[in-house]
Amino acid sequence: MGTPVMKRNLWLSLWLRTALAVAVVAVAALLLPRWGAWILVPIALAAASWVAWAVSRAVERGLRTLKPDIRTPHAELPFEEFEELAAALDAEAAQQTRLFETTAEGQRKLEVLLDSMQDLVVAVDAAGRISWTNEPMRKLMSSSSGSVRIGQALVQTIREPEVLACVRIALEERTVAEREAVGFNTGRTYAVSAAPIAEGGAVVVLRDITRLEQMERTQKEFVANVSHELRTPLTSIMGYVELLIDDAHGDAEMPAQTREFFDAILKNAQRMGRLTEDLLVMAKVDSGEQKMNPVPTRVSTLLQEAVGAASGLLKDDARLEIAAMVDTEVMADTDAMMQVLSNLIENALNYGRGTHGSLVVMAAESIAGPPAMVKFSVRDFGTGIASEHRDRIFERFYRADKARSRESGGTGLGLSIAKHLVEFHGGSIWVESELGRGSRFCFTLPQAPARENTLPAEEKASHN
Repeated sequence: MGTPVMKRNLWLSLWLRTALAVAVVAVAALLLPRWGAWILVPIALAAASWVAWAVSRAVERGLRTLKPDIRTPHAELPFEEFEELAAALDAEAAQQTRLFETTAEGQRKLEVLLDSMQDLVVAVDAAGRISWTNEPMRKLMSSSSGSVRIGQALVQTIREPEVLACVRIALEERTVAEREAVGFNTGRTYAVSAAPIAEGGAVVVLRDITRLEQMERTQKEFVANVSHELRTPLTSIMGYVELLIDDAHGDAEMPAQTREFFDAILKNAQRMGRLTEDLLVMAKVDSGEQKMNPVPTRVSTLLQEAVGAASGLLKDDARLEIAAMVDTEVMADTDAMMQVLSNLIENALNYGRGTHGSLVVMAAESIAGPPAMVKFSVRDFGTGIASEHRDRIFERFYRADKARSRESGGTGLGLSIAKHLVEFHGGSIWVESELGRGSRFCFTLPQAPARENTLPAEEKASHN
């Protein structure tokens, strides 16, 4: 009902304006000289009629666009491009709506998944404020600090320094930071991992390892107690067997098979004794009971004492040499380093036998700092270690060649003990090996600070 009225009003307005324009032109023409007035009037009327016709056509086309049932070919509609644009906008809006709904659904599923996890998860922004937590984290924090509010600083909720240090590293250095075991004031122990996220914040994951820690502690205590209990009977067995062997060698009527049995008993008792000693050392290292006192020690002293301690292991065609030796001091506990070098030398003699016997070469060289270090190496020329074993060679009881380990009586703890002792001194240990060309075990120790008058008086006099 409104469209015909609007159309009539538009036509009326248009013709009134046209008549007004004609009147104005006519008045202007009458004011001109008489010879030119009659020429201007037809021209003005024709122009006004043309203007009226053009404007009416434009209005009519606009009305036809608003009223699609007018019978006009679709190609003549002036707003066809706007219709296509509107349709495209509608389609884009519908697609964005579907995408938003899909994203919201995915976020909801992710939150449900994270809430069902046993691990505790908290996300912080670039300023260290809490932006999201899962349900286990909310329960833990509500029981310890009262509540968890989005937007508050993480330090107001979690006060453990090691956790906050991991978060700081993730935010500032944009790298993953981890801590193996962090004790909370709730009595639980957690493994902490903090990783940066793309928005500039970080996500922190806490895994409850309280039960694992208790089991590991119980296992270590059991091993230590058993090792202590085994020392006394093993010592008695070895002592009595040695006496029997001495009597057997002095008794010509003793059967050879009996002597062989005695030797086998002694050999296995000694092997069990070495295992017991290694277990006790490992237990002391784990518990911190093994006290070490690193002091400035000359490199030459360590290597020469290691050669002397290993002289009893050299049999048949086995040789132990020192290839190079730097004249400096390192910070080392002598007893601990003797144990490290002895384990590496014994390992090289047992597994480094080649076609021409066992040759073990030791060396020590300086490494420029900071910090200044000294690298020790023990090299053999045996069959080498396959690449799949190198990353696990320092694990407890791990053996790359199990058959040879049983033959040589190895305990599988020597390299693990060496790793713990070296790392206690602030150094690192690794292996370089190639199949068929032997292995070289290396470790580093911090170089001692320079001191005056480090040489004995006699040695200084000889230099002068």
